[in-house]
Amino acid sequence: MTKTALIAGQGGLPVHLLNALRQSGEDHVVAELDGFPSEVADADPVRFRVERLAPFLDRLADERVDRVVFAGAIRRPRLEPGLIDPKTVTLLPRLLGAVQKGDDALLREVIAIFEDWDFEVVGAEAVAPDLVPGPGLLAGAPSEDDRKDAARAAEIVAGLAPLDLGQGAVVAQGLCLAVETLPGTDAMLAFVAEHAAGLRRDPAKARGTFYKAPKSGQDRRIDLPTLGPATVRAVARAGLAGIAWEAGGVICLDRAEMVAEAEAANLFLWARES
Repeated sequence: MTKTALIAGQGGLPVHLLNALRQSGEDHVVAELDGFPSEVADADPVRFRVERLAPFLDRLADERVDRVVFAGAIRRPRLEPGLIDPKTVTLLPRLLGAVQKGDDALLREVIAIFEDWDFEVVGAEAVAPDLVPGPGLLAGAPSEDDRKDAARAAEIVAGLAPLDLGQGAVVAQGLCLAVETLPGTDAMLAFVAEHAAGLRRDPAKARGTFYKAPKSGQDRRIDLPTLGPATVRAVARAGLAGIAWEAGGVICLDRAEMVAEAEAANLFLWARES
């Protein structure tokens, strides 16, 4: 019987995956990086440090874990050299070398290390398939201009991938109003909301589309883009017409609430085929 380790970061995704594991009756263990508590409740998580990564992996193996799923945001911790054990020392050159190449390279190296311990690393959709919508409309209907803006935003997000920047962009009337960078989606949409009046060519035409997609070439088992009800509310405050995203490549948390929020604000939600 499969046993899954949920490596829980911050945000709502770990909560959804833990609920899915509990509902399925699958044996599981929850783990958290020390200093980055998750929102999971009553899970009695195992806490680990990067400085003692090898003993943590050994513990998972001793507990007969078969597969691992990463969920939620985790910032890079500050390492304390005095805590590093001899076995983990052998892993640090791999991790530190990957850090110099960007977040995607670091995440791929983390996956490779877990696989070296014979764990199957899976994406969130392997635990909760309903979190990743396939192609189609969830709410509303984009206009032809909205569809053109979504296509333009998709081109921009694809162009950002080699730079290892964000996974989103806002386009209105063919103009890029903002791209997602390190501060994240909320900061980008807040900027658009604050400057909306002066950003558009013609207020009477297309209001704009927020588009989200994974970075091209990224390992989709980890760090998939995530949307939720709060994103819908932020898009409404920014005066946009709706949200489009790459079908099969974005996690939608609380989908029913997202749809209700979108319908109340007269926004479209569109899982767009790439």
